[in-house]
Amino acid sequence: MLCLAAFTFLFANTTFAQDSGVENYDQGFRLGVGLNGGLPTDNDYDWSLGGDVRLQYDLSKKTSLTLTTGFTNLFMGKDELGNNVKDLGFIPAKAGFKAFVLKDQFYVLGELGAGFAVTNGYDKTTFLWAPGIGYANKYIDLSVRYEDYHDFRTNQVALRVAYGFKL
Repeated sequence: MLCLAAFTFLFANTTFAQDSGVENYDQGFRLGVGLNGGLPTDNDYDWSLGGDVRLQYDLSKKTSLTLTTGFTNLFMGKDELGNNVKDLGFIPAKAGFKAFVLKDQFYVLGELGAGFAVTNGYDKTTFLWAPGIGYANKYIDLSVRYEDYHDFRTNQVALRVAYGFKL
């Protein structure tokens, strides 16, 4: 993962130096409201569903800072012994960096934060990190991300479909 992050940073730095006449986002704030669906990559949970709100501040035509929160529910599965595992619902709080790398519409995104468990008696907070790739235009944002929840002992590959607009 460290190599992937380094590659992304180096690739993004070389694309920042290129001047593009296409402006996809003006500098300023945007708000996105999204729906997320995912498949955990381990056997503890079967699938996930959630919604989020993402505040984005555009530093330039090619770079943005993000803050994301919402609710994600991991639905029941089975543990290593075959016992049922209760659903896990949590609130993620993530900060991120988004870099547009192709035609001011395709981007890479990295997020770090915490997940606060809020359902079924779970009383944990976990570190989470989520690298992703996506496509965004003036109103639509489609992305795929890998998201790891360290203390929840699970992770997922998720698809996000969002509507965004300038504030």
